Amino acid sequence: MPTIRRLPEHLVNRIAAGEVVERPASALKELVENAIDAGSTQITVRLASGGLDLIEVTDDGCGMVPDQIALALERHATSKLPDEHIELVATLGFRGEALPSIGSVARLTIESRPHDSEEGWKRVVDHGIVAVDSPAALPPGTRIRVEDLFGKVPARRKFLRSARSEYAACQDVVRRLAMARPDIGFTMEHDGRRVIAVQPREELASRVARLVARELAEDGVLIDAERGTARLTGVAGLPTYNRGVADHQYLFVNGRPVKDRLLVGAVRGAYSDMLARDRHAVLALFLEIPPEEVDVNVHPAKTEVRFRDPSFIRGFLVGALRHALESSGQRSAQPAAAAAMNMWQVEPVAPAPSLGSLFAREYSPPQTRSDYQPAPSRVSEAGAAWRSYEESVMAQPSGRAEPATDEPGEALRYPLGVARGQVAGTYIVAEAEDGLVIVDQHAAHERLVLERLKAAGAEDAMARSQALLLPEVVELEEAACDALEDKTADLARFGLVLERFGPAAMLVRAVPSVLGKSDVHALVRDIADDLARNGDALLLGEKLDLVLATMACHGSVRAGRSLSVAEMNALLREMEHTPRSGQCNHGRPTWVKLAHHDIEKLFGRK
Repeated sequence: MPTIRRLPEHLVNRIAAGEVVERPASALKELVENAIDAGSTQITVRLASGGLDLIEVTDDGCGMVPDQIALALERHATSKLPDEHIELVATLGFRGEALPSIGSVARLTIESRPHDSEEGWKRVVDHGIVAVDSPAALPPGTRIRVEDLFGKVPARRKFLRSARSEYAACQDVVRRLAMARPDIGFTMEHDGRRVIAVQPREELASRVARLVARELAEDGVLIDAERGTARLTGVAGLPTYNRGVADHQYLFVNGRPVKDRLLVGAVRGAYSDMLARDRHAVLALFLEIPPEEVDVNVHPAKTEVRFRDPSFIRGFLVGALRHALESSGQRSAQPAAAAAMNMWQVEPVAPAPSLGSLFAREYSPPQTRSDYQPAPSRVSEAGAAWRSYEESVMAQPSGRAEPATDEPGEALRYPLGVARGQVAGTYIVAEAEDGLVIVDQHAAHERLVLERLKAAGAEDAMARSQALLLPEVVELEEAACDALEDKTADLARFGLVLERFGPAAMLVRAVPSVLGKSDVHALVRDIADDLARNGDALLLGEKLDLVLATMACHGSVRAGRSLSVAEMNALLREMEHTPRSGQCNHGRPTWVKLAHHDIEKLFGRK
């Protein structure tokens, strides 16, 4: 049997580099974090070939003396842990492995000069060997160059992606760190082209909009909420401003960019009844909690965290996001798109028809409203909330009805204006003070019904259990059963009654009544999977939200139904007083506006 031996230092560093330096973006992240922790106010990043040939990070931080530079290249040497309380660390990088790991797989050049020194110092480590150690001329601060990454480790080099892919990963790293610190200016160049340039001391919302998407400034809501010792700030996009992938969700914990499953699940839960399943919100959230409430040392790259109270954190995020989105009222990310505006065409004026041709046409009288069918008095399972809405809003007599109380000039001051007609039995055309509003009546009423059901306590009614005639036995892994058993009281509040049935099975005695004949086995397995991912039983609540949304969809005014003017105005007024009425339950806009100047452009007036 081989004897145990101590590994040489250069091999130890290469093994550590496999954890810390996965790709150029990993090395860049460590260098920029060091620059931030050095107290910099301006950080400049230069890349060549996506970081494969060159990574250079220059800052105006505190700088280092020669002895400190040499010590920084030793493993487990750091200035970021003043004592042994690693759980209270407040800096970004603190393992002390980044620089020696990078130096073992690349040519690493460190040049640094403290602000109170007249000259700097330069140290070059070429794949683990010190090549240069001499004075250097540079401004106060630190400049670090990483060249020929994995040049002498071809087995690692060949597994790197293309320069374009590596550049995209590097850009994402700088973007996230720049969002986390709006007090610091960041500049990034790639192959001589400047791709990021933000000034220091920017407002958080402005910095996020510049780095994520400029539309977020208009199509987002500000987040600023506190609960206990936790605070959440940031910008969240309106549900109608969404993407097909989740790569525009930026999450931070105590200023540290993270990709945490618990936080991602909380975002999904907050938008659960406002987005389609294949769409994702655009946002940047910054969570601040006491250091002792979060463990940031669970991953070598510190991209994952572990919370002491995950249920509190998830509930706080979901509540804060929902409250902010509700405060947005009927806002919707729906400016008149240029492509849609171009579809409006100026038709040539046709020659006037002759008098004979007019009389030759078959006369058809104006369409009456004799075919108008009032909405059904109730919708199955919607209960008193829907009946109340039918009686107070939708149960209007047939025939033409004009607004009875408001003067025309006064009525135009409504945010969504007053109804002037209906197109294709689907879209309400309204005149507002600043333009023309077009409302999708089905999408709008779908949201109104959902919010009314919630306000009327439909969610509480959903918690009523329906006992199963024969209890169902669901077989699961023992760990999943343990997690479900710990949450039986919480699940019972939603109407799902479970009991432990042996070491690897759960007995289902009752389910929420509104779920009807749902697949009990699939439901319990989904909840067990959600507990394994997030440690909280909110998936059932999201499923109930989805059931509510489905009920609202079936109970809303359908497309193709003719409405009287009074009914249309009632719908508009209800939208103005209902939170989140700017989007339907699937994240689509419920209304669009054509401003006066857009209309004037169509007719060549401007």
